[in-house]
Amino acid sequence: MDNLKIETFFDELTYTLTYVVYDKETKDAVIIDPVLDYDQASSSISFESVEKVTNFIKDTGLKLHYVLETHAHADHLTGALKLKDFFPNVKVAINENIKIVQDVFGKHFNMLEELKLEDFDEFLHEDKPIHAGSIEISTIFTPGHTPACSSFVIGNNVFTGDALFMPDYGTGRCDFPGGDANELYDSVKNKLYALPDDTNVYTGHDYQPGGRELKYKSTIGENKKSNIHLKEDTTREEYVNFRTSRDKTLSAPKLLLPSIQVNIRGGHMPRPQANGVSYLKMPLSFKE
Repeated sequence: MDNLKIETFFDELTYTLTYVVYDKETKDAVIIDPVLDYDQASSSISFESVEKVTNFIKDTGLKLHYVLETHAHADHLTGALKLKDFFPNVKVAINENIKIVQDVFGKHFNMLEELKLEDFDEFLHEDKPIHAGSIEISTIFTPGHTPACSSFVIGNNVFTGDALFMPDYGTGRCDFPGGDANELYDSVKNKLYALPDDTNVYTGHDYQPGGRELKYKSTIGENKKSNIHLKEDTTREEYVNFRTSRDKTLSAPKLLLPSIQVNIRGGHMPRPQANGVSYLKMPLSFKE
């Protein structure tokens, strides 16, 4: 697709990449992984990141069809629902297996009765491409980081979320509920690495290891050759042993608890209580 353009937005606080993918001729567009700004100390929300994306879309005259979520994020709140304030006809779409994640975390936060599948507008299937006007999007299910992770193939580009990072940062962690290093190995090795070597890889985060400059674009061929966690010749046993050992050393993401509660319902906030205020839950655990 010679007309395909990609605009990138980086949220420095959560190291998240948001992408606007659009056809410069038809002006059809989709957004991948938008961010809602959340200050944990004050538990307050603001909209600078959403407004930057919104202003770009309006200034460029784009026709927004979809907000695509690669998964229910654990490190930032999704800006999907706020974007519907500006673009009422946009559809929020996610992997159909979000139902698994909703069940797991719905029980964890004792909020199953609050969850509705209608919180999302469309569920994505691996064998059913969707169209945003002139743009065709194919969904590859890439579980392992979570059970409902997807990568999106658009033209000669794949947007991998937290499955595959830049070659010098490796792959996503697999220690969240429902995560599985064996599944992520299959997702990367048998699905993503089956794409042509010249396919551009756009990652969902860049943590800038060693303090290097921001990078978010590589290729399948580069990852197969030099991804520090999973190369083309890395065996399953090597990867699973490495990933399992490394994940035991990682701290929980800072925004895990608020993010999951919001993101498993497509950006909808908890229902206001009698005083008109919405509250996020903070479960307690006691270490022996």
